[in-house]
Amino acid sequence: MLRDKAMRSPYSGSQAGFTLLEMILVMVITGILGGMVAMFIQRPISMYVDSVRRAELTDVADTAVRRIARDLQGALPNSVRIDGTGKFIEFVPVMAAGRYRADPGTNAADDVLDFGLASDNSFDVLGPAININAGESLVVYNLGIAGASAYDSPLTNRRLATAGTGLSKLTFTTTGSRLPFSSPNSRFQIVSTPVTYACDLSTGTLWRYSGYGFQATQPASLATLNGFSGVTKAVLATHLGAFCSFTYNSVLQQNGLVSISLSFTMSGESVQLLHQVNVDNVP
Repeated sequence: MLRDKAMRSPYSGSQAGFTLLEMILVMVITGILGGMVAMFIQRPISMYVDSVRRAELTDVADTAVRRIARDLQGALPNSVRIDGTGKFIEFVPVMAAGRYRADPGTNAADDVLDFGLASDNSFDVLGPAININAGESLVVYNLGIAGASAYDSPLTNRRLATAGTGLSKLTFTTTGSRLPFSSPNSRFQIVSTPVTYACDLSTGTLWRYSGYGFQATQPASLATLNGFSGVTKAVLATHLGAFCSFTYNSVLQQNGLVSISLSFTMSGESVQLLHQVNVDNVP
């Protein structure tokens, strides 16, 4: 009995485990189940990814048109210009505004803005004091026509204003000629340099240009804008699609209507947005 126990192999008992065939069958079944699951969840995942992409594009488009609209609502009356292609829109931002003294009061020191004198370069500000930054200009009664346009060169109704804070008296440079027209409401505006939004379809980019000087003719090419001294350009939006245009209707005397049409494309998804902005044209 002892001899039989000594000769018995320790591996002679029954063993549990997977055979190669069983492993192959498990792999095949797992692959089939995985394929079936993938078929069922592929479409929902694809739809989710598409909806996220569309939402992202819609957000980009909405942010872009709202930024442009906000700028245009603060534009100098009658300063909106759009080129013949509809790809460039330019305007002059208003930084401050007020009323000038048009008639003398009881104080001998009252400073009236005299439109009959070319040498008159100061006036009292009626109402709240204003702040003026270096490089900003005074504009009175901008009609947007030759002889009464902030873009005119030589200057007509625009003058370089003297910078200061809390000003109740405003001074400006003279140009050898008087301001052409008085404002019926004795209004004036302090403006910065022009701003242009430009559609760059070659790179799918919507640009915002600022910091360049007043031009008698609207700059209507990227090369021209990029060549200006002191110009600053910033990306407003990317993924710009085939549709990018601006139109301007100024038939009404006191208001203009700017229509903005933008499309954005990403990975086969496209979003197009049309937005209209009322522009105050009462100078």
